[in-house]
Amino acid sequence: MFPLTEENKCVAWLLLSTGTCPRCIFRFCGVDFQAPYKLPYKELLNELQKFLETEKDTLILEVPNPPLKKIRLQESEDGTDNQSKNGEGRVSAIEDGSIASKHCNLNVCNVCLGILQEFCEKEFIKKVCQKVEASGFEFTNLVFSVSFPPQLSVREHAAWLLVKQEMGKQSLSLGRNDIVQLKEAYKWITHPLFTEELGVPIDGKSLFEVSVVFAHPETVEDCHFLGTICPDCFKPAKNKQSVFTRMAVMKALNKIKEEDFLKQFPCPPNSPKAVCTVLEIECAHGAVFVAGRYNKYSRNLPQTPWIIDGERKLESSVEELISDHLLTVFKAESFNFSSSGREDVDVRTLGNGRPFAIELVNPHRVHFTSQEIKELQQKINNSSDKIQVRDLQLVTREAIGHMKEGEEEKTKTYSALIWINKAIQKEDIAFLNAIKDLKIDQKTPLRVLHRRPLAVRTRVIHTMETHYVDEHHFRLHLKTQAGTYIKEFVHGDFGRTKPNIGSLMNVTADILELDVESVDVDWPPALDD
Repeated sequence: MFPLTEENKCVAWLLLSTGTCPRCIFRFCGVDFQAPYKLPYKELLNELQKFLETEKDTLILEVPNPPLKKIRLQESEDGTDNQSKNGEGRVSAIEDGSIASKHCNLNVCNVCLGILQEFCEKEFIKKVCQKVEASGFEFTNLVFSVSFPPQLSVREHAAWLLVKQEMGKQSLSLGRNDIVQLKEAYKWITHPLFTEELGVPIDGKSLFEVSVVFAHPETVEDCHFLGTICPDCFKPAKNKQSVFTRMAVMKALNKIKEEDFLKQFPCPPNSPKAVCTVLEIECAHGAVFVAGRYNKYSRNLPQTPWIIDGERKLESSVEELISDHLLTVFKAESFNFSSSGREDVDVRTLGNGRPFAIELVNPHRVHFTSQEIKELQQKINNSSDKIQVRDLQLVTREAIGHMKEGEEEKTKTYSALIWINKAIQKEDIAFLNAIKDLKIDQKTPLRVLHRRPLAVRTRVIHTMETHYVDEHHFRLHLKTQAGTYIKEFVHGDFGRTKPNIGSLMNVTADILELDVESVDVDWPPALDD
């Protein structure tokens, strides 16, 4: 059933005769159900022509303040349009009460610039789908997004004012919210076509996005007058090639007075010669996250690449030994590595290991069985004797927050081999075992001042347990608040950590070896071997 009623006839005539396509006419007539928009364009045009046929020989439509003339719908022979530039546009009438379909098929809509003509038909959707299938991404649903030229908002505003004036003559009103949004209509038409072509549903929450960016160079200056009238709406922004973004244009259109707009922009808008161009069709997959725990057995391996002044100091890192395998298997573009704290290059991480998470950016493969993840973990572990990974698993972005939650309240245990300058006996270190919840003040260590702000941080040494080795060496097991600098607690860092082992024993102390025995963060969940 054709969606327009007799009430809509005048507006439909007005819009069609000034160069507006059938689907945009539906939008301005408030047709808010999907079925009519989905009909093929030629069929829509024929149905609209039948609807608008009149027994009268002529139909003259008026726009406020035009010279009342009957003018042909066709453009003049020299290709110039019949709309004046000052907004006092003349509206054409159809002499024989019908519309030449050949002409209308060639007309580019003066409101949507061809978006609801050429770019929502099956042929165009097939082209997009071919690009999607060639992209190599794995997906079970998708979100489809479009970026329209900002001047479409200006043209829609002009058409709205035109229709509003016409309806005002009939004592009817048309608010801007009464018009069906262009993106909404485009979605109604294209989503079923995508589902049909690709065999997967459109889902707004999908991590796989197909985006199409449209441009229309011919009308790019449509927005420029707004910059003069509302300069405060158009501020240069980083990463934006033009100040005339869709949001800035909409902000200006909400501020500008109707009379000022009509003086500056033709109403109805001029008919363009060409449809929009497609700047790009892009496919991208949202990041996926892999978490686990790692052990580090080398005293010559940094957690992350060690590069100073552009020069790499060591050939690998924990981050790279794990992530290189994940990048390959997930076919991702890049990654971001994070962990629950970090150890120095010469510190081992033992016990159950340190929790880590890796964000894989734009992965092409995303579906893995638990067995495949186990095999991936084994592959990482077989590739190096410097690290081992356990509990490798896919997690959500939100779950990574658990790794950082209350990080400073968590505890960590360490084992340190300590040297002191004076000869000692077992009883000289026994008093350390009795010290509980010792508060220490640590000024940012000299060795990390280049990357950490200068501050004094209070930390807690919960327990200490000593094991005598010989008269100059003993092993110290500590349980501390996370974020404690253990090396500095031993040697004092030139008095920047107070108290310290040296000051407590009244000796000069230094640390020879340090191991992380446990990181008490209960995440990610332990998996069965």
